[in-house]
Amino acid sequence: MKKILVTYDMFREGFTELESKYEVTFPDGRDFTYEEVFEMIPEYDVLCSMFDFPVNKELIDHAPNLKMVANYAVGYNNIDVAYALEKGIVVANTPGPVTAPTADIALGLILDTARRITECDRKLRTLGKDMKVGVLENLGMPITGQTLGIVGMGRIGKALAKRARACGMEIIYHNRRQLCIEDETKLNATYVSFEELLAQSDFVSLNAPYTPETYHMIDESALKQMKPTAILINTGRGPLVDEHALVKALQEGVIYGAGLDMFEFGDYPLPELLEMDNVVLTPHIGTQTTATRIEMARAVSDNVIGFLEGDRPVARVLHP
Repeated sequence: MKKILVTYDMFREGFTELESKYEVTFPDGRDFTYEEVFEMIPEYDVLCSMFDFPVNKELIDHAPNLKMVANYAVGYNNIDVAYALEKGIVVANTPGPVTAPTADIALGLILDTARRITECDRKLRTLGKDMKVGVLENLGMPITGQTLGIVGMGRIGKALAKRARACGMEIIYHNRRQLCIEDETKLNATYVSFEELLAQSDFVSLNAPYTPETYHMIDESALKQMKPTAILINTGRGPLVDEHALVKALQEGVIYGAGLDMFEFGDYPLPELLEMDNVVLTPHIGTQTTATRIEMARAVSDNVIGFLEGDRPVARVLHP
């Protein structure tokens, strides 16, 4: 019987079918450490990894029976994909379940930052009746009729485009490859260069994967190409943005504001961002709903069963 090692202990209801077919090992009440997985992995055929669990060259070399890494995430920068593929190991991710909730949080950050929702909530709770509420106070920015520039028009980018279009926004986008004319027509989206997107957009949403090519794609130079009234939204990956450059740009009024669900240096933003009223911060909650988490676990299970039995599609990662 094939042996499956799961590094995390959560939403096990999503693994019911997998457990009925194979020998599946879960940690008990906590996640396995890297050291524990390193010791156990030689016996296992499949590793189900969490998005923050490193599947590196050393671990792969210590896993002679490993045939698949099934990641619990749409991102896979925690895995040395190139080396895994070189060793003949299949890598899979979970793009389907994360699409809608991540697009939702991106639209939420657009609305929140533009209309100063959490800023006003925070001030009202803190100041009470001392908060100024006159007709010329707390003025925000509209989104209807504004231009949204989407960087990365994959599943999430497309889902965001549909939501933004419903709000009356104009959509431009930049992608590694231009979409076919049918997709552009359905989304009513116009392809532009990255430089054109920065210059034309009222809102710039980062929905690209993290790769060596996208590292710090929003740096000091890119920020200076944006409108002074522009808002930056990041629900992609933290290192897409040079966070120190962003702090400087916000302090100096180079751009208007930012809505961030990802941070460059781990789970927490730079301290300066915490002090800024024109910044909305959420701690990587793009997929944080119970239904989504269970669906992601089920997608991991389906990837493993589909790989081992060939009876259902597998969301394979085909290149780094």
